[in-house]
Amino acid sequence: MTTLHMNLYLDLDTVLEMVCIVLALLGVAIGAVAWQASRRLRTRCGALESSLAAMRHELELAAAISVRAGRSVKRLEQEHASVADRLGLLELRCEARPYDQAIDSARRGADPLKLTAQFGLSRGEADLVSRLHGRRKSA
Repeated sequence: MTTLHMNLYLDLDTVLEMVCIVLALLGVAIGAVAWQASRRLRTRCGALESSLAAMRHELELAAAISVRAGRSVKRLEQEHASVADRLGLLELRCEARPYDQAIDSARRGADPLKLTAQFGLSRGEADLVSRLHGRRKSA
């Protein structure tokens, strides 16, 4: 081999060595960047898992509250139905009361006009109460 070839060969070896060194350094740099990115992703994944566990816990609490609220609503509906039934009975009693009072008043001699004014009966109702329960007029 000639000197020129030898120098060219050495230069080519040197260039190849430099390219290998640059590629190795580039590989190390890429590896370091990938390692840091992987570390950041693991940290983020841990935070997300923690957040997910907290959300799961909150969802369980909300479900428990919802169940209790549903029970309370059902109990209130039952109480409301009971109160509505009692109110209906009271209304029936109250509706009958003016008639009872009007009958008593007719027995004491009140005329149909007084029954209409005092108890809010219609003219026909007052006449009927007066005829059925009023004092008999002596001839």
